[in-house]
Amino acid sequence: DTDPNKPLTGGIQTTGNYPGRARNPQELMADIDQVIALVPGQVKMNLHACYAIFDEENGGWVDRDQLEPKHFQKWVDFCKERGLGCDFNPTFFSHPKANGLTLSHPDPEIRKFWIDHGKACIRISNYLAEELGQPCIMNIWTGDGFKDIPADRLGPRMRYKQSFDEMLSEPFDKEKVYPCAESKVFGIGVESYTVGNSEFYQAYAAQSGVCCLMDNGHYHPTEVVSDKIPSMLCFYDKIALHVTRGVRWDSDHAVLLEDELKEIALEIIRNNADEKVMIGLDYFDASINRVLAWVTGAQNMQKAL
Repeated sequence: DTDPNKPLTGGIQTTGNYPGRARNPQELMADIDQVIALVPGQVKMNLHACYAIFDEENGGWVDRDQLEPKHFQKWVDFCKERGLGCDFNPTFFSHPKANGLTLSHPDPEIRKFWIDHGKACIRISNYLAEELGQPCIMNIWTGDGFKDIPADRLGPRMRYKQSFDEMLSEPFDKEKVYPCAESKVFGIGVESYTVGNSEFYQAYAAQSGVCCLMDNGHYHPTEVVSDKIPSMLCFYDKIALHVTRGVRWDSDHAVLLEDELKEIALEIIRNNADEKVMIGLDYFDASINRVLAWVTGAQNMQKAL
């Protein structure tokens, strides 16, 4: 439901226009099949809510607060045919109601829209887990923040916390769905203040029982996730990762076999944490063909482990 001719919004931005970009679900599925053929071992899908497939069979387009499992039936069929599990992400960006703030917005109607989107995604995640027989990691990231210094740093975070509480009040099977919260230092257009920073999410995860997800491109350049992993393992039964490659202010280049990737893998293996650390790959540099990016990143992560 995202217009490919318009830029992404909400602290996220892709650059580049590689030849061969998938134009529809069928071409995207063909790309994924090519990746499966080139990556050894078992892979797992990870969908954003904006990859819903609308057609006449399921009633056509609906807005994000009205998404239902039926809008992901074709993805379930795709995964079943290939024996894949599927993780999921609400999409809190690239939408008219995602202009800087979503779950922390001062307008209660806009907050409700995004809370309802999150609840819908919990129901979809539960559906994916039940249909595919594998737990579904549902990662929550929003680009809420301000480009310049706000007068009020506390108010948005209090609204954010309340919205999270309401969103996670939606019933789900905790053995099948693992909600995660992903922090960030800043994003494009929200350079000075990010509502969901590391301190907020670590405290919220500890209090609420959701997983903390660490993206190694979402911290200050001198911080390393490899050192955070053993600290988090002292307090959490499970943690989640988005493995990426940060380049200056951008966090989402294709993963290479570099020092920090090796250190992340070392901490997972040395600490016998391969069942505790849930590894996902996260990069969307659009100057590189998507098949090449997926295969390169996946094989480098495997090699590091």
